[in-house]
Amino acid sequence: MAKKMKTAITPTRAEDYPEWYQQVVRAAELAEPSPVRGCMVIRPWGYGLWENIRGVLDGMFRATGHKNAYFPLFIPLSFLEKEAEHVEGFAKECAVVTHHRLEAGPDGGLVPAGRLDEPLIVRPTSETVIGAMYAKWIQSYRDLPVLLNQWANIVRWEMRTRLFLRTTEFLWQEGHTAHATKQEALEETRRMLDVYEDFAENYMAMPVIKGEKTAAERFPGAVSTYSIEGMMQDRKALQSGTSHFLGQNFSRAQGISFQTAEGSQEFAWTTSWGVSTCLVGALIMTHSDDDGLVLPPRLAPLHVVILPVIHSDDVRAEVLAYCNRVAGELGEVTFNGAAVRVEVDGRDARGAEKMWGWVKKGVPVRLEIGPRDIESDSVFVARRDKTRKERFSLPRAEFVATVATILQEIQDGLFERALAFREENTRKIDSKDEFYEFFTPENRDKPEIHGGFALAHYNGNPDVEQQIKDDLNVTVRCVPLDADAEPGRCIITGEKSPRRVVFAKAY
Repeated sequence: MAKKMKTAITPTRAEDYPEWYQQVVRAAELAEPSPVRGCMVIRPWGYGLWENIRGVLDGMFRATGHKNAYFPLFIPLSFLEKEAEHVEGFAKECAVVTHHRLEAGPDGGLVPAGRLDEPLIVRPTSETVIGAMYAKWIQSYRDLPVLLNQWANIVRWEMRTRLFLRTTEFLWQEGHTAHATKQEALEETRRMLDVYEDFAENYMAMPVIKGEKTAAERFPGAVSTYSIEGMMQDRKALQSGTSHFLGQNFSRAQGISFQTAEGSQEFAWTTSWGVSTCLVGALIMTHSDDDGLVLPPRLAPLHVVILPVIHSDDVRAEVLAYCNRVAGELGEVTFNGAAVRVEVDGRDARGAEKMWGWVKKGVPVRLEIGPRDIESDSVFVARRDKTRKERFSLPRAEFVATVATILQEIQDGLFERALAFREENTRKIDSKDEFYEFFTPENRDKPEIHGGFALAHYNGNPDVEQQIKDDLNVTVRCVPLDADAEPGRCIITGEKSPRRVVFAKAY
């Protein structure tokens, strides 16, 4: 019987995927629970990852004509009440501020005082408050389009939380645009969905399916919602970005109207779209392994970490000098339009401790450099996407000359691996029995990794969708935008269906 290889993360993905995820977050020093229930403290390594995500996306938004702005954290209750479907969709998640000061209580503690005339909602999303400002700014067709984005924090009172994936407070961006015509707004909705797809696949190395949500999964108050859906390594779907066509619903509620070129009054057509720190969770679950985090180079806070191998004090200065020389040379190399990010780990710690620390943090490339490497003017290379046994030595000059190529190979390889995994676990299903079998675990008490993406016919009836959700905890993730029309029969009712949709269990 083969000896089981020890892993840096326990339990493994196969043994307990939810707990594996938590342990990777902890071991990689990405984040940890805060003293406030349901919230998280994002540590420097995790925040560095988010900063890279934000930086790339911000550049994409600016390239498509959007500008950044900032709107208040607090929203008057009356603003949410103006759009009935919107407030109904978020009512259970709202955090409400009712007082504005604290006073000493009879027992010596502090008690709220100074009740507000109108309660304030800590923003769960900003459509209503931004709409109120657009109503002031937009008077004429000449004021349109308005293309704004906001980087902000959001509060949604969640009962069950998981770091990065679902927390009471999280970071995100929310784009909000207003247009003179329906067509312009629809084009904006799809354009930003394409931006999210581009980012997910070319930076996160995460293949996604673009599609439209069913009515049951639609953003509250929207006419239509589009999303990108990625498959995680437990074969569940993660909604990784959404773009909403709001029609004139919020414009009517907020009074966003303008004078047309012909002199008539019309309500503006609006959109909203966003991604959040949930993308960090998506990266973890798409690429990481049983030794910890695995990062795509285009988003990694560091591309290369250099580990000096120092066995005695008399070689310390020479080894550190050589390592710093290599770091300087690497810093002059360009990868993906910027300098290679490199660090020399000169901490006074055991070599194995440092090595495993960086493995768990997912740095794409590690270099080990000791006296023997200096003698041969070489570096010992370990790639995070390869096994521990696949380390190799390269002449220093050759590594410096090829580091950008190596990083791109890692980036491309991670995408291809994730794509192959998704294709392997996606199945066309045409019968109810097969569908139920696909999504039913063998161990119902502690479900093993099972299921995947099922491409199946569905008649569009919300009752059918609810039945599947109640029976299997499976939802329609989206109606793929690039899917060809393929007439068939609904797997539940046998009624006619124009095309297949994507079913999956999801986060």
